[in-house]
Amino acid sequence: MTTPDEAGRRVELLRADIRHHNHRYYVLDDPEIPDADYDRLVRELQALESDFPDLVTPDSPTQRVGAAPRPDFAAVRHTVPMISLDNAMSDAELADFDRKTQAALQTTDSVLYTAEPKLDGLAVSIRYERGRLMQAATRGDGATGEDVTHNVRTIQSVPLCLFGDDWPAVLEVRGEVYMTRTGFARLNDAMQRAGDKPFANPRNAAAGSLRQLDPRITASRPLAFCCYGWGDLSAPPAASQFAMLQRLAAWGIPISRELRQVAGLEACRAYFEDLGRRRDTLDYDIDGVVFKLDRLADQERLGATSHHPRWAIARKFPAQEALTLVEAVEFQVGRTGAVTPVARLQPVQVGGVTVANATLHNLDEVRRKDVRIGDTVVVRRAGDVIPEVARVVVERRPADARVVELPAQCPVCGSDVIRPEGEAVARCSGGLYCPAQRKESIRHFASRRAMDIEGLGDRLIEQLVDLDWVREPADLYRLSLEQLAGLERMGEKSAANLLAALERSKDTTLARFIFALGIREVGESTAQALAARFDGIEALMQARVTDFVCERGVKGIGRETATALHRFLSERPDLDVKGELADWLAGQGIRGLTASRAGLLAQRFTTLEALRAAELEDLYANSSRLVEGVGPVVAAHLAAFFAQPHNREAIGRLLAVGVHWPETPAAAPPKAEQPLAGKTLVITGTLSQPRDAIKDWLQRQGAKVTGSLSRNTHYLLAGESPGSKLEQARSLGVEVIDEAGLAALLGRESPSV
Repeated sequence: MTTPDEAGRRVELLRADIRHHNHRYYVLDDPEIPDADYDRLVRELQALESDFPDLVTPDSPTQRVGAAPRPDFAAVRHTVPMISLDNAMSDAELADFDRKTQAALQTTDSVLYTAEPKLDGLAVSIRYERGRLMQAATRGDGATGEDVTHNVRTIQSVPLCLFGDDWPAVLEVRGEVYMTRTGFARLNDAMQRAGDKPFANPRNAAAGSLRQLDPRITASRPLAFCCYGWGDLSAPPAASQFAMLQRLAAWGIPISRELRQVAGLEACRAYFEDLGRRRDTLDYDIDGVVFKLDRLADQERLGATSHHPRWAIARKFPAQEALTLVEAVEFQVGRTGAVTPVARLQPVQVGGVTVANATLHNLDEVRRKDVRIGDTVVVRRAGDVIPEVARVVVERRPADARVVELPAQCPVCGSDVIRPEGEAVARCSGGLYCPAQRKESIRHFASRRAMDIEGLGDRLIEQLVDLDWVREPADLYRLSLEQLAGLERMGEKSAANLLAALERSKDTTLARFIFALGIREVGESTAQALAARFDGIEALMQARVTDFVCERGVKGIGRETATALHRFLSERPDLDVKGELADWLAGQGIRGLTASRAGLLAQRFTTLEALRAAELEDLYANSSRLVEGVGPVVAAHLAAFFAQPHNREAIGRLLAVGVHWPETPAAAPPKAEQPLAGKTLVITGTLSQPRDAIKDWLQRQGAKVTGSLSRNTHYLLAGESPGSKLEQARSLGVEVIDEAGLAALLGRESPSV
């Protein structure tokens, strides 16, 4: 058995190894070991820290996942102000800077500078004391920033403790938090898959991610850090900018790989032009080059204004913008069904690239910018990659400029285009049929919690769709052994296994089948509620919004106004109307009852007698759910999906190839026999049985099982290694139980699944 001393020694070795490999992977991009070996080191460290909690320290590599959400950001006063850089917008201004520098140093010799890219991110300072990260703050107004320590700790390229032991007692490094273009694309793809609004560019994504109140969200974002300087410093260990940054790199602080020493104006120009040529090949956004006097003594000699140092300048790249005409606006359909407007432009050169198309993001953005067909617009390459319309030159608008309208039908499949109230993104409703959504819908259909088709992975789905063998889910069940065996990386045995898995998947449940259809915002719990509410798929397909949600009252009238009116009429049974009902109501001085609201009520009820006879709930806009988890928005998604003939026909073809489920659902215990009816549970940690099996069993006992905690959660069922949910449950006052506690709660020996 491991003793505490042995565990302590092993923990220190593991932490050193993991920090080393983190630096190789995230900073140097040169990993030494495979991911599996790295994962084994992390798991061993996690296990030891779990067995010996006293060994956990804030700078352990296991502590990057993020703390609990914070209510706000505290203010941080910068010991050394974070002032801005002066800009040189032309070669002449750069030459002027070099000339003034020579004059201030009283020399005619070439001045030695450091040169590095000007990253387009968010400036932060990170303070280390005795080699350990103590605080991180945004730039703010230069004098005071915001405390983002918990968020910065989650950035993998930021060391929690420095390498070596020769660092100053106090070291405040300064740099840019940014997002690579690769990471940005991956993040936006995930956000669109989840139905969230994507970020406009990597800088916005980095800034938004760093300023999350919940550090766990920041931890999930692909942020990086690059150091370009320092602030508070107990003892400078080097005499030049370049040497100082090299020392920082030796302590594990990431610096730019493009950092160079250049002597004289011509060398500065050459560096700037070279980086400009390579700008589009970099995996991060830059908007210029920063030149700094290399000798720290010279920096001290030149000093700074209240706004910027006199010993540094940012040579900015030319603006990546151009004027052109919007010749047409077309709508593209993405793989999640999002219908996106795209401007077809008169071709124009932007940043050395011919641009003929530009995204308009969504119809709200079109209206906000007031883009019309025929307009002259300013086009830029967002992030120097994605062309977008920045703004309209309204003064040049022709008289016949046409307003952009959302199409009623999908331009790909002809299904209705739906734009739910309050949402910016419009979507094609032909989910099972639309070719643009084909791969995504089949991927979801085959997933484990849907039809659970083992062996049907993403790469195979790509092949099947690209070969045009699978156009809709039913086509999966028509594949032959000969077809599959001839595919790349398949073979006869793998093909036979897949066919067997497809055959097994035909025997399913109505809830799984509903979930597999991929209806927007219909998750597993909602699918189960729908299966319990409707007698088969035919009944569900025929349902309308009113079958899911009961809408009552008068739209435009709130509960407070309705309550005041209801009380007023109840207390005055002998009132008579003189004149028009609307005018009479408006003149009674009832709180909140404006003339327009009085008009709405008069239009609905027409007479005072009808108004007096109405129940309170008939007076103000309200709704009640007939199916758990289905509100007005989800009801609209359901009705729109089943209203499309293409979707109904696709479902019919699935039934025709043999997909089936019991005609009556497996007998669920009556409500009175469901001991967890009305209880909400969250599961965390490792349990004695697979989590899916536990979840299904809990739901059969009447419980609602969700993935996130709230004050409305009744129990957190915690297994081994419960993670951050345990602390969150305690902070919310949610009762925590283990499997034995669950069994005791149910009055049985064990929660037998």
